[in-house]
Amino acid sequence: MIFLFTDFGAADLYLGQVKAVLHEHAPKAPVIDLLNDVPPFNVKAGAHLLAALARGIPPKGVALAVVDPGVGGPRDAVALLADGRWLVGPDNGLLSVAAARAKQVEVFSIGWKPKSLSASFHGRDLFAPVAAMLAGTGRKTAKLAKKPRLAVAFGADDLAEVIYVDHYGNLITGLRAAGVPRERVLNITGRQIAHARVFSDVPPGQAFWYENSLGLVEIAANSARADQALGFKPGGSLA
Repeated sequence: MIFLFTDFGAADLYLGQVKAVLHEHAPKAPVIDLLNDVPPFNVKAGAHLLAALARGIPPKGVALAVVDPGVGGPRDAVALLADGRWLVGPDNGLLSVAAARAKQVEVFSIGWKPKSLSASFHGRDLFAPVAAMLAGTGRKTAKLAKKPRLAVAFGADDLAEVIYVDHYGNLITGLRAAGVPRERVLNITGRQIAHARVFSDVPPGQAFWYENSLGLVEIAANSARADQALGFKPGGSLA
């Protein structure tokens, strides 16, 4: 299976082109949209989102991950084998948090090149065909060359920022909830946000933080939009 993780936008013209290439090179491989609304250009937020979501990718699955504001520049194109899952994308830090948290990692430069490569759309022309190869014919076709490490690495530490706002207005952070004491109160835009287990544990409209289904700290409000109530957006720091 191939899992798409991009900032291309679910309703824009880019995603369909990528899927067409995947179907051409791996017609039998199911393609699953993991997330195509990663905060645009925000590589660090994307890296932490990818690390959280990658845990749900089955062994031998392939994640095609593209948040690539430096496309066409000198950054390398890489593939990682992290705990039995392939991650394909730019060497700009996007894959690095997942790599740092994996127990076993191999890093490869991608040697395969298409006959025609757009300077601005490596997601379609380079990363998609390689992801399809890894889902089908394997690493030999992709001409992978082992390299010692990623050029850009953010490390395994948590990120005390809002990394995503879902369509409910909930604020997903880069903090893993297992390391946050339940008695901790978060200071958000001057407001004190306490922990609750689930939405129904607080009155309608009240903001709280909880451990979401990905294991991350999420700030929400019961039957209301926390982003509007708190004036927060991706990149906002937590105190």
